[in-house]
Formats: sequence, structure tokens, C-alpha cells
Amino acid sequence: MTGSDQTEDRIVGSLRILATTDLHANLLGHDYYSDQPDAGVGLSRIATLVAKAREEAASAGAVALLLDNGDSLFGTPIAERPLQLCDARPAPVARAFDLLRYDAIGLGNHDFDFGLEQLQLALMQVPCPVLCSNMRPVDPQASLPFCATTVLERSLPNAPTAPPLRIGVLSVLPMQTLKWAAHLLQGKVVIDDMVQTAKQQTLALRSRGCDIVIALAHTGIGDKNASNGMENALRPLSESGILDALIGGHTHLTLPDPRSPLSMPVVMPGAHGSHLGVIDLRVMHTDDGWNVTNSECSLRPIARRQIIGGSGGVLTPLAHEQPEILEALAEDHTETRIRMAQPVGSTSEALHSYFTFLGRDQALALVAWSQAAAIRPALKDTVAGNLPLLSASAPGKFGARSGPSNYTDVPAGQMHMRHIVDIQPFPNELRSVVLNGAQLRDWLEMSAGLFNQITPGTTGQRLLDEERAGHNFDVIFGLQYEIDVSVPARFSSDGTLANPETHRIRNLRWKGTPVRDTQHFAVAVNSYRIGGGGNFAMAQTATRLPIPPMRVRDVICDYVAGRLPRDPLEQASPPWHLTGHASTEVEIFTGPGALTYMLDLDPTRHNFHGMTANGFLRISVKL
Repeated sequence: MTGSDQTEDRIVGSLRILATTDLHANLLGHDYYSDQPDAGVGLSRIATLVAKAREEAASAGAVALLLDNGDSLFGTPIAERPLQLCDARPAPVARAFDLLRYDAIGLGNHDFDFGLEQLQLALMQVPCPVLCSNMRPVDPQASLPFCATTVLERSLPNAPTAPPLRIGVLSVLPMQTLKWAAHLLQGKVVIDDMVQTAKQQTLALRSRGCDIVIALAHTGIGDKNASNGMENALRPLSESGILDALIGGHTHLTLPDPRSPLSMPVVMPGAHGSHLGVIDLRVMHTDDGWNVTNSECSLRPIARRQIIGGSGGVLTPLAHEQPEILEALAEDHTETRIRMAQPVGSTSEALHSYFTFLGRDQALALVAWSQAAAIRPALKDTVAGNLPLLSASAPGKFGARSGPSNYTDVPAGQMHMRHIVDIQPFPNELRSVVLNGAQLRDWLEMSAGLFNQITPGTTGQRLLDEERAGHNFDVIFGLQYEIDVSVPARFSSDGTLANPETHRIRNLRWKGTPVRDTQHFAVAVNSYRIGGGGNFAMAQTATRLPIPPMRVRDVICDYVAGRLPRDPLEQASPPWHLTGHASTEVEIFTGPGALTYMLDLDPTRHNFHGMTANGFLRISVKL
């Protein structure tokens, strides 16, 4: 990296952009679900990398910016204490951002999980511009607790005769945010298309004299061609030709990646504080102002995983936790640990998600039973009270891009509040709907799209489609069914009917009797799914039943504590299994913690095959 130099004809300099994203309030290197230190997460370690990167920039005479790309305000217990206007202490995230001297932050979909009022309280002490360019209030007279764009002016230290760099920053998030948080945002805000908004705001920033425009795009890679309302849009944003740098997010990938189709300067620094993204822009000043001449992108991880024997490996920290942040958040950290240690009940068996995609997940079952137990009294003495009651739940922690430690793992015995949050990491509310057998079957077909199509008689194919999110794998308790992965998925991930003639769901039954298309059921389900999360159209269009407001976490607490009666769904058979195919063997990956629960699996069908380089446990499964 070089700084600035001046000749007769030109002035050259450098801008270093430092980026974080999807922190999910992992402010410290601590796992509040297991109450153990965690070397692989935390803004406290990122802070050390930021300090070093700034020192490098200063010694080279370059300007450095620190930006965050959303989903950072909430997500772990330290940030989920309800905020009040009278709070003497600012929110932990606000204090951490203040200490690190962020220049601007964008918003992501999960930053709206607690509604606009809590968002405003969380942002009151944030000392830098907070941006969201494609959300606006329904009421033109109303205000939102953020701005659309910002312009930052920075002078290059080694170019005192040159005008300052004018840097425009915009921020966009998926339109689907309005669906996912519909119970909090509907009727209050409108969200516009990301690509169109980015183009409009870039032109507006250029017209305000911005030399460089950076987009905080809380979105994944997506398709090359833009389409209205696409959830992942980095590719069309990168090919618009009007931006100078992109910060991606939302999908927890790490970019740059040599396999990435993106050609312009783009970083996506993982999630939970796992990486710091760095974009170095070389700029030149001419009569037309400052222009980017070349760029370099890189990621700086906070830890490295070393695989040792058959274990899940050891995380070796590459950055220490910054003492200033540890000291500033010490009181919050202690309060959070105390709150998470509150006893709520007990469990006679371990509750974990290591085998959730193999049909064995008692944590998932507990969520379903709790939801049903809370819904039954609300439906009593109504027409829906005479319908069979089912309950849909999906895993919240399933490894994948969040890493090999991101699994629910609650040991048998005393349950504490941290275990409830481990089982249900998102603050969803409970909902109930009525739908018929045909809709129910399509719901399960949409869920079964998580699996790849497997050719019978083959070995080594990966069971899971890595492009589909595990939190969209709904299991509906109270039913029994098979999933036949030898045929194509009926629905694509966007909810469109991709293969009308195929069905993966076989032998769908309720209490041993085939489900009829015209038969009606009541289903307990969370607000994310009913709001449109995962593109389950059949769940969105189902008839909604009026029930009192309840959070899923609260009903799990009540069920575990015995404040809700044991639900009849506990006596139902396990809901699903994969259809068998002779001489067919597939491959699936899970966390190394699964080794503790090896006896949960049938040894004649499941074999463990060591660790991958990134710390996952490989399992072969005979179908």
C-alpha cells in the first residue's frame, strides 16, 4: 500500500476501506449459549485488526474508513436487553462502535427484529451516520431513525494542495425485510428495489460532487441479471458500472473468493466478527477530480482453525481482544451471563441440532410441542378448535456458513435461559393458520427443496443443497411422511413451481390415515414463515387465526417450566425420514460436537469419516 505523491501532472493517493458485516452483536469473544470463551467470534478481536490496518494506512499517508454493513445491532443475548428512553447507559453495540470510531454503518434485515422503536433507542448513541437508502416511511411526514446516504470528506495527508476526497456512502437491504418483520413494519415503511435504489442514489451522490461511491449492500451474490425485488443482488450491483466499491453481507460468505463472479472491488467479511474486510483503492486527482485507478481486496481473519486428529480442531487466535472494549462492556457481559444462567426447567435428554437434516432433532420437537401447547387454549371453543392441530418448526443453528460450532447443543439435566435462546435464536412471534391437505403437502415440498437430487445407486453425492438455507427446512409435527430425494425439487428457492409433475413427499399421513387434499388442519408456526420468510407462498396465503401475542421463546420457557400442559404431539411418531434406495450412499456434514451423540444414529447406516479442513465432521448415510 502506498500513500500520496505529487508531480507536475498528477496527485496520487490511497483510500483504505475497512469493513465488518453480520456481527449479530458478537461484541466479545464469548459464546453466551454455552457460556464459554470463543476465539472465533467477536468485535473485540476485530478491533485489534482495525487498529493495525489504520496504523498501516497512516504510515503510508493513506486515508482509512471503517464501515459496517448491517445485522450487527442485535442477535446475541448481550444486545437483547429491552432498551428504555431513561437508560443511563447506551446500548452495548453503540458503545463498541463509538470506541472503534466507525465512520458509517448500514442496516440489515435483522436490525429490525425488535421494531422501529427499539432500533431508534439502539441507535441514539451511535456516533456516526446510520444509513438505509431503500427504506422510507409510508407517511411522508414521519421520520425514521436513519438517513438515506452520507458524504464523508477526507484529506490525503501527503497531498495538502489537493482538494479533499468526497466519498459518498449508500446502504441497501432486501425488500423481503418487510415480509420477514411484517408484524413490526407493515403499514409503517416501504422498501424499494436494491439495484434501482443504488443506481438512483449513486447518481444523486455524484451530483453532490462525490468522487467515490461505496455501497453497503446487505445482500448476497445472486443472479447476473437484475430482477425487481431480488434478495441477493451483488452481481447486478457490481456490473452497474457506477460504483467504486461494494461491501456485501446477509449470506455470511467470505469475499473476495477466486471462484466469485464479481469483478469490481468487493468484500464480504463472513459473520459474527470472523473477518475484517479490507479494500485498498488507489486514486488519482486530475482536472476532473479524484478517480480510482486500481484496487486490491483482502480478508483478515481473527482466528485460524487447526485440525488435530479426529477432533473438531483448535481455533488459534490471530488477534487478541482489545482491552478497551473488554473494559467498556464488562458490566454488560456480567449482567448477560447472570441473565442467561437463570434456571427455567430441565430436560431428560440432550437437545441438539447436529442431525437435524437426518430426521433426529429433539430441540426442534420441543419447539413444536411448546407452540402447540400455547395455541390449543387460544383455539378452544372456536371452529378451528375442532381441527387437527399441527406444529411447524425449523432449525435456527445448523452450521453451514456460520461454521462448525453453530449448532444447538443443550445437555440433559438443568435447563437455563441460555439454552432457550440456543434453541430459538431469533425473537419470532407465534402464529396459527388453517390450510388444507394440498397446501400442507406443498409446504412440505417447499421444505424438501433443501435436499439435492440424488441418483439411486450412487455414492458420495452431497445430500444438502448448499445454496438453500437450513432455517427454511420446516418439519411439521403431528404428520408422518417420507422425503424421496431421487426426484427433482418441486419448488425452487424463490417459491416458484419448478417441476409441476414431481413430488418428493410420499405417504403423507395423519394418525396413520392418508391426508386428503380437502382435509383441513390448524398449524402453529412462527411469524417469520407467515410473513414470507423462505418464500413459502402456501403458508402466507393460509387463513390466519386470531391469537394473543406470544414470543416463541416465551412459550418454550413456559413449556419447560411446566406452566403449559404437556402437549399430545409428544406422543406422535417422528414426522419424517428419507425414502430408502438400494446401494445409495450420500454425504452430509455436521459439527464436531456430534461425536458426543454418535449413539443417536444407526451404525449400520451412518459412518463417520473424519474432519474437513474447515472443521466439519463428514458423515456418510446409506439410504
